[in-house]
Amino acid sequence: MAEYKDPENTIVMETSKGRVVIELLPDLAPNHVARIKELSRENFYDGIVFHRVIDGFMAQTGDPTGTGMGSSDKPDLQAEFSNLNHVRGTCSMARSQNPNSANSQFFICFDEAPWLNKQYSVWGQVIEGMDVVDQIKRGEPVQDPDSITTMRVAADI
Repeated sequence: MAEYKDPENTIVMETSKGRVVIELLPDLAPNHVARIKELSRENFYDGIVFHRVIDGFMAQTGDPTGTGMGSSDKPDLQAEFSNLNHVRGTCSMARSQNPNSANSQFFICFDEAPWLNKQYSVWGQVIEGMDVVDQIKRGEPVQDPDSITTMRVAADI
């Protein structure tokens, strides 16, 4: 297994396209990082599809229903907006119009998305596997979507 700078704050996401490694940012969004780790440790994300994937924008996942309307059974999170910009590889929480509605859904940016800055809670950055993210099948909704095979905290692997 690869060596990671901080395995407790690293996510290893195996997808139907390959491996993606995400560095978590607990100093930026401690509650969102804690939720991602908690759900990963419960195997919540295993088998969940990338239900909304927009070319040049982002790939969204984390909804157990695959519709974009579902979430975990845990309470929604208070927003943890920061000054970190949404750039290629940024991992950020999806939410409804209510800024305090993030739960389990998240997205990975394909490219810079400045209109999201200070509007969504950034919790991680892809450090390996953006070439894998780039291969995720596009669509709104995606027909025959790609999925997360497993998502784990590196310290647990």
